[in-house]
Amino acid sequence: MNAWLAEHVGAHRSRREYHREVRQYVGKRTFDVVMASLLLIVLSPVMLVAFLAIRATSPGGAVFRQVRVGALKQPFVLLKFRTMAQDCSHEAHEAFVRQMMAGDDPRQRDGIYKLVNDPRVTPVGRVLRRTSIDELPQLINVLRGDMSLVGPRPALPWEVELFPISASVRFLVRPGLTGLWQISGRNRLTMLDGLRLDVEYVKRCALATDLLIMCSTPVTMLRGGAR
Repeated sequence: MNAWLAEHVGAHRSRREYHREVRQYVGKRTFDVVMASLLLIVLSPVMLVAFLAIRATSPGGAVFRQVRVGALKQPFVLLKFRTMAQDCSHEAHEAFVRQMMAGDDPRQRDGIYKLVNDPRVTPVGRVLRRTSIDELPQLINVLRGDMSLVGPRPALPWEVELFPISASVRFLVRPGLTGLWQISGRNRLTMLDGLRLDVEYVKRCALATDLLIMCSTPVTMLRGGAR
């Protein structure tokens, strides 16, 4: 067993608990593969339109690739539709997050960089973000086994360095395409609020919870409340 996992799960589990966890893992993975495959088929026209719109309105590729931290803190390459100008700087975003993690929320003060008004985002990108269509390529990550349909937010490597120890449990499961953070306001939350939701999800992790979150996600997307 992975040493990091053993440290957090513990070595003295009953056989019944072990088999329950195996059934839960297999059930969740089967659900992810079946649903991600169906969603890719159904949403492929939407993804094609998004792909063409990006290529037609801004230079650069349509798909953005970025290293994120997955289950057991293993890195993987996350896929998204590109919503920002090609080769733009991410220093402002990192500074914003570091301020939030330090307990200083820049959104509560005037004249400070705001994610919702990010000048790096293209006009098409704003539409894709508002509807969360930019996240759809992550269905491929789900099929690859990097992600789950529902889970904690996929974190950036430098973000993980700022996380409190209490958030370590979030790495016991795969990150999700959606989650409690997505349906609870996402960019209206502080980073610490999001981490608390991630930990809460891991503690409540069950197929019924996943179904509830998945049913709530389209409503959030239609309202533009994910961003």
